[in-house]
Amino acid sequence: MIRLLHHQLDPASRLIRLMCAEYGVALELDQVIPWKREPQFTAVSPAATLPVLIGAGTEPVVGPLACIQHIEQQHAPASVAGLVPGDPAANAEMWRLLEWTMFKLNEEVTRYVLEEKLGKRARGEGTPDVSALRAAMANLSEHLLYFDWLLASRTWVGGEEMTLADFALAAHLSSLDYLGDVDWAGAGEARDWYARMKSRPTFRPLLSDRLVGMPPSSSYADLDF
Repeated sequence: MIRLLHHQLDPASRLIRLMCAEYGVALELDQVIPWKREPQFTAVSPAATLPVLIGAGTEPVVGPLACIQHIEQQHAPASVAGLVPGDPAANAEMWRLLEWTMFKLNEEVTRYVLEEKLGKRARGEGTPDVSALRAAMANLSEHLLYFDWLLASRTWVGGEEMTLADFALAAHLSSLDYLGDVDWAGAGEARDWYARMKSRPTFRPLLSDRLVGMPPSSSYADLDF
């Protein structure tokens, strides 16, 4: 069985868990705390990057893009449509929005929230920086407005078919929602879309995730949030 080094609230790890679940790939989950940069982890991932696939028939596959490529090449279903569109226009839009989520949203929102709430806690560095969290939340509001606008004219994030872009965005929002940092009352189309994503059977294991000493927000596992 393939082993996945992950953290429960790391959105890139969540994306790989969702992708594998959709493709029917069983994973053995091995949680690490990347902020501690423990030697046994950095020996495999020198930059302390998650996720990492081990035992996939190759050297360790490190980082989200490498993991996505590996899973798509080795495990994408042949009988039904996968999560990476074959149509050039749909494929380009999927990658555009995947990049938006994994880089722009991550750099402006998720990375700061996880660092302040989890990274500092893991390293014993004190309380979160309220000003950094406030800035991240303001940025998140702008991102949600953009996705509201997109989803007002399409069924899924990338168009009329569900793609990897949907799972990337859902992975980030679910991590933020666990920590109580998504204002769902202010989200319209994005909230309805996320409710559909959250109801998928492959999402259930993520909704069961719990951090020791840090319970999720009331909306996290609620399908009728």
